[in-house]
Amino acid sequence: MDTTRVLGSPPKPGVVSVERIKDPAAFEALREEWDALLEASPSQCLFLTWEWLYTWWKHLGGDRSLCIITARSGDELVAIAPFALRQWRVGPLSFRALGFLGAGSVGSDYLDVIVRRGREREAVRALAEYLARERFVLELTRVKRSSYAVDLAAELAGQGWSLSETTTDLCPFINLSGHSWESYLATLGSEHRYNFHRRFRNATKQFGLRFTQAGSASQRRDALAVLVALHHQRWRERGGSDGLHTPALLAFHEDVSQRALDRGWLRLFVLSLQGEPAASVYGFRYRQGFAFYQAGFDPRFGKHSVGLIAMGLAIKSAIEEGADEYDLLHGNEPYKSHWAKEARELVRLELYPPGAGEWLYRRARGMGRTAKRMVRRALPNRVGDRIAAIRRVGVWGRLG
Repeated sequence: MDTTRVLGSPPKPGVVSVERIKDPAAFEALREEWDALLEASPSQCLFLTWEWLYTWWKHLGGDRSLCIITARSGDELVAIAPFALRQWRVGPLSFRALGFLGAGSVGSDYLDVIVRRGREREAVRALAEYLARERFVLELTRVKRSSYAVDLAAELAGQGWSLSETTTDLCPFINLSGHSWESYLATLGSEHRYNFHRRFRNATKQFGLRFTQAGSASQRRDALAVLVALHHQRWRERGGSDGLHTPALLAFHEDVSQRALDRGWLRLFVLSLQGEPAASVYGFRYRQGFAFYQAGFDPRFGKHSVGLIAMGLAIKSAIEEGADEYDLLHGNEPYKSHWAKEARELVRLELYPPGAGEWLYRRARGMGRTAKRMVRRALPNRVGDRIAAIRRVGVWGRLG
């Protein structure tokens, strides 16, 4: 395992030591301690689990280098900064930029530094001291204002670092605490509530509606294939999807959905009309919350509002399971405001050490993002080929 001890070897009780983990084998070996630390941290969320981030690294790490920074007090793990390193060169200048594992088009929200409750001050200070010595540029995306990432940024800003903060997204969510399905529906607008009831009743009577959850490995595999196909059908007329649009992303979801199934987190639903898949909802039940991740529907059934029905039934299922919250995650799609009345802000933090050539770095990043958008425009045909292949293997029939 490739780790580098930075402060004190061996560690002394009460002294926080820092290690940098570069080797995927060391990342894999950290799983048990990672789970225990996350359980003891206020940062708990699906997107910070070892399962999510290790799978992201495996499939979507790309040209990044692993750079997980851990902090220990004696033998006790008190913090993990789950970073990956990317090298940038602009003319004669070279930049080393750290970003969170899980960042990018996979759409992870609430990324953060994981810190043991009660050890925040010493852990954040130790991480900041290490980063200040290494002089990395930091790009911390999709973080809450109440996160430890914000505390870390403030610590570095206090040492003369340049800090830029931009609000990037809103995550609508539903507080389900104390609600039954009927009491929750009563909080919605009368028109939306009536529309759901009418559409659900009509579809059930006319088509024999079924709403099923994948509970086995084979059901998961088939239901995920349906989700991908329906998702791209939904987005085809809007210029294509940017959420399930590459082989690497599809491989990630194939892997992470199985890991989530094994842990009891996966909530993958298919809504069928007359035995034919018409809509799908892909989410996760993690601790007391439900995270709505992705959806799709067949435009041929659009006039029957199958997307509306599927979302309502997924929320109903979450309530019946005892979830305290249904999080619709980031995105400004208008339909979310019909279901959720509250939202959390997400911000992007960029930090530059003194004398880091901030202007040149920003320009290089802007050029890189433009190139990615150009590449993405060439992808829809390949996605269409995959949808056609899914249909040819008969997945639709097996799920009917």
